[in-house]
Amino acid sequence: MFPETTPAAPLSGVRMSDDVAAAEAARIIADAYKPAPETPTAYRDDTPLPRFGDTPPVAQQGTPPMSQRAVDTGRLMLTAGLSTVPPGLIAIGVLVASRHADPTVIGMICAAPAVIAVPILALARLFTRVAETVPDEHHHHYNGPVRQENTTTKTYGLIAQTRNEHHG
Repeated sequence: MFPETTPAAPLSGVRMSDDVAAAEAARIIADAYKPAPETPTAYRDDTPLPRFGDTPPVAQQGTPPMSQRAVDTGRLMLTAGLSTVPPGLIAIGVLVASRHADPTVIGMICAAPAVIAVPILALARLFTRVAETVPDEHHHHYNGPVRQENTTTKTYGLIAQTRNEHHG
């Protein structure tokens, strides 16, 4: 509150006379319409910043920090994905123009890459499994007496328990 409009006596539940009430009302109205004191709401520090310091870098908004290889790979994937848009739009335009835009035909066109990719992936998994099941062939050539020992190790259980079985 401003000192020139501060009430002389605090209000204490005592009934005011009409003159005192009018003076208090005038004080409240004058206080409400007085301009607020000027206080700065913002400050701009124009001192020059050092070129470098000991503060660690902070991740900025946008693409997260990653290696150059990851950035290049991500851009390649985005570019490859975007490169399929124009042929797809051309195909849709041709189908609509020729009035053969049948949902079945569009579904077959869209499913064609998956129909080709699924068997290839299945064959790749099959070949991987076959390669894992075929034992490696070992040839050993010795000159002199040889002691060969096979050890099988099994570790299992919540609390690890190891049993070594020697075959020899």
